[in-house]
Amino acid sequence: MPLQGFNHINIGCRQRDLAAIEKFYGEVLGLTRGFRPEFPNGGLWLYLGDRAIIHVVARYPDGWILRDAHTVSFDHIAFTITGAAEFRARLTDLGIAFDEQNVPNAGYQIFFRDPVGNKLEFNFPNAEAPPTVASGTLAPMQFPA
Repeated sequence: MPLQGFNHINIGCRQRDLAAIEKFYGEVLGLTRGFRPEFPNGGLWLYLGDRAIIHVVARYPDGWILRDAHTVSFDHIAFTITGAAEFRARLTDLGIAFDEQNVPNAGYQIFFRDPVGNKLEFNFPNAEAPPTVASGTLAPMQFPA
């Protein structure tokens, strides 16, 4: 019974958050909304090509409070990516604040939060780190003081 790989992540939100989440992941990652089975609650599935990699489910009531940091042990979602300069420019154009780190032999990484507070990590090759992010730099979001 060997593990075959990653299937999807599931993001919980309020019904009114669905449009912002769809827009965010569409603009930032180019994901597109696609088929979602008929479930009793609202939601959407976001696709990378023919794979639904992010499932979003509207399971929280309107009184649910968004937090900058969740109180569960899940910390973040990480993606492998290339094209750091273009990605940084896209985030800047979209007004998304981000933290960066450059870990020798591990990669250049960008961190930010989605509309409901989930931390996202994007891993690029070290060679794509901009000159302004020196080797050994750690991200405040990842290692708060």
